[in-house]
Amino acid sequence: MTASEPEGVRLQKVLANAGVASRRVCEQYIAQGRVRVNGAVVTELGTRIDPARDLVDVDGTAIQLDATKRYLMLNKPTGVVSSMKDEQGRPDLRRFTKDWPERLYNVGRLDAETSGLLVLTNDGDLAHVLAHPSFGVTKVYIAKVTGRVTPATISRLTKGIELDDGPIAADRARLLDTSGGTSLVELTLHSGRNRIVRRMMAEVGHPVVELVRRQFGPLHLGTLPAGGARELTTVERGALLTIAREAAAPSRSPEAPTTPEAEKK
Repeated sequence: MTASEPEGVRLQKVLANAGVASRRVCEQYIAQGRVRVNGAVVTELGTRIDPARDLVDVDGTAIQLDATKRYLMLNKPTGVVSSMKDEQGRPDLRRFTKDWPERLYNVGRLDAETSGLLVLTNDGDLAHVLAHPSFGVTKVYIAKVTGRVTPATISRLTKGIELDDGPIAADRARLLDTSGGTSLVELTLHSGRNRIVRRMMAEVGHPVVELVRRQFGPLHLGTLPAGGARELTTVERGALLTIAREAAAPSRSPEAPTTPEAEKK
């Protein structure tokens, strides 16, 4: 770069390259005060940023600028362990990541008998926030259990029960259906404890027959078939990155972006 060339990349170009919208529409977003760089609203179209260092959001939703990061959603089938390489030779997650060149890791775990939403990524910072219970990212499970679950049992689950490794309470619980000798229960938890849903339901007298995780934070499994994997959409990535940035915000000391006026000083 020569001395006459300004540093950084124009903000509207960065946004367009990230898939936010066309460059012209991104310019409108900036002029309307909908774009922030490192937490500060930017309205000057000549603003330049460093995509490798600066954090950008539009309407409060984080924008992914680092193209080396990959984010996938997997509908893990039953019979598969949540590991990239199982020492016992059981079916693992490698078969679902072979189409992507990056070395991906699973965020948290689902036991082999549990199916549903699993996030795979090479973004270690995001994985830490999503997996650690202290950040309060919730997971929603649908459990088919034995017996007829009553409203009193649902109340017990939300008020809290005592397990061998300490007390636990569901963030939310509701009875979806009861037919024959089984019931469907929806549980929302932010706990990361091992086999927690199965242990909770066994404790209240309704062992799990089938268990699926339908939601992880802002992500919904939708119609993704068992064994299916896909990259997260721009909106989904933005939602996850927003959670991660908000978690890291207290320790961040952002630098101001470069404006045309600043370049003249």
